[in-house]
Amino acid sequence: MANVITVTRQIAFVPEVFAAERLAELARQALVAEAELTPKPGLVDRRGSGSHDDLSLDLMRRSASAIAPYFAAMAAAAQSVPFSQALRTEVAAIGRAAESAMLQVTCGSNSHKGAIWILGLLVTAAGQGVDLNPDAIARNAGFLARLPDRAQPQLVSHGDMVRARYGTTGARGEASAGFPHVIQVGLPALRAARNNGCTETNGRLSALLNIMVRLEDTCVLYRGGIEGLRAVQNGASDVLRAGGPGSAAGDQTMFQLDHELFIRKISPGGSADLLAATLFLDALERDQHAVEEDNSLSEEYTCGTN
Repeated sequence: MANVITVTRQIAFVPEVFAAERLAELARQALVAEAELTPKPGLVDRRGSGSHDDLSLDLMRRSASAIAPYFAAMAAAAQSVPFSQALRTEVAAIGRAAESAMLQVTCGSNSHKGAIWILGLLVTAAGQGVDLNPDAIARNAGFLARLPDRAQPQLVSHGDMVRARYGTTGARGEASAGFPHVIQVGLPALRAARNNGCTETNGRLSALLNIMVRLEDTCVLYRGGIEGLRAVQNGASDVLRAGGPGSAAGDQTMFQLDHELFIRKISPGGSADLLAATLFLDALERDQHAVEEDNSLSEEYTCGTN
């Protein structure tokens, strides 16, 4: 951890690194915006810890702040090293240091391991500064993800176990494919909700639910198996068919899904990570210097059918 932060501080006065710091801050804000989005079925939000026993909103915020300097280091590396195996190796090492920092601040809880991989690749791709179009960033991040991590540790993760049992590709497959659930699902759903007059809260919830419908979420599979995955996918689809978040029927259906996931102790964490990636790319696409603050929790329902 100290090495990464030291490197970042040493080059903090180089103009290009201000861009790296901006990208890291956008990534941090995207993680916090995802965590604060309320109400989310089965996930940590402003109401509480959802289906988690070891996480809280405060812990999610602190975790996002702890890993932000590593995002800056990834973006800075992309500004000095061509997209190559060398950059893949360097970013992988920074990512492992970020995981250590996360585990230290959370006392061992996995708050953002998947997000470090997903947002780390996107931040690195954006750090090139060549094209900040979401499609281009996702495509370049996918290229980097497909390169081998030659120093990959031998420890078996939950994602590894799920891939071996169910044949799903998880976050690695999502990245290698160029983030289809962000580019083809999350971003279009967010744009459509805004165009329909939805509040920012309901737009982000709509994006999350659309991702949940389609994603083979390894976090869900690890906790609930195939039956749990079907409950998440079908439940999210039911919310959208009932009118989506913000409608009376949609909100009631989402409350029922939230209760079911709480009872089953299922959390769609993979979908949450991809929502954070959606918010990050959305901010870049709209040339924002900060992820738009969600002040719409108290607003009345105004959007059309999702």
